[in-house]
Amino acid sequence: MNWTGVIPALTTNLRASGAVDHPALARHCRWMIDSGCTGLVCCGSLGEAATLTFEEKIAVAATCVKAVGRRAPVVLGLASLSTEEAVALAKAGAKAGCEGLMILPPYVYSTDWREMKAHVSTVLKSTSLDGMLYNNPPAYKTDFTPVQIAELAAEHPNLKAVKESSGDTRRVTAIQALVGNRLRVLVGMDDAIVEGTYAGAVGWIAGLVNAFPAESVALFDYASRGDKARAAALYAWFLPLLRLDTVPKFVQYIKWIQAEVGRGTPFVRAPRLPLAGEDLALAKSTLSEALANPVK
Repeated sequence: MNWTGVIPALTTNLRASGAVDHPALARHCRWMIDSGCTGLVCCGSLGEAATLTFEEKIAVAATCVKAVGRRAPVVLGLASLSTEEAVALAKAGAKAGCEGLMILPPYVYSTDWREMKAHVSTVLKSTSLDGMLYNNPPAYKTDFTPVQIAELAAEHPNLKAVKESSGDTRRVTAIQALVGNRLRVLVGMDDAIVEGTYAGAVGWIAGLVNAFPAESVALFDYASRGDKARAAALYAWFLPLLRLDTVPKFVQYIKWIQAEVGRGTPFVRAPRLPLAGEDLALAKSTLSEALANPVK
């Protein structure tokens, strides 16, 4: 499993009926890889995992694997409310051809380190697949500290990466200070990608990449190789869009933008509803400004 580069957190293509559009999803996967992305994460938060059934998640994973073949690895998100289901998903994902797992805490029941460690540890022990811990305390309340992450890394050889979404880029250096190169640290918030990369992150689990893959790959490349002038110019253009990845309606925003650039549909599953009112106006103005002023 390659935990470096730009790895899209895929949206799940839906038809107007709410059914998963597997042909559209396959085309989307190929577009991401054709644009220079290094892997795919399916069934994460942006993939509306909370509204997908167990069977749908495995079907989505299988479609992604088939779409890209051996060109890039597919990571299955484990956003389960129970440890038992997370383990079952991990095993089914392996059978479907996934090469990695993105492990979330059971976010409806957010509790102490002892229980969260037990959850993650049980999942990691159940599989030989590489695991990436997803730390997103603003969204999921559980905060895996650098010391706790280092403890998990010491006990589980197949924990290989961390998607760091605390919003504090100091976490990147704090984790690396404890584990060195033992774990890959990836940025998980779009509007922290340049800062996180400068702090030492080696990958980006990205959201707006679903609509702007070439720009996302270019931005990460500039930041990674220290081309600060180009990175700053592209980041300034991209940042208003990237900020839409870090708000409660990020799924609706990103799907709407995808549809506007001709690469998807805006359909979401309830309780999410299509953008309206001020939210829709913000999406329109932000995208219009970006398209009217491309980076030269």
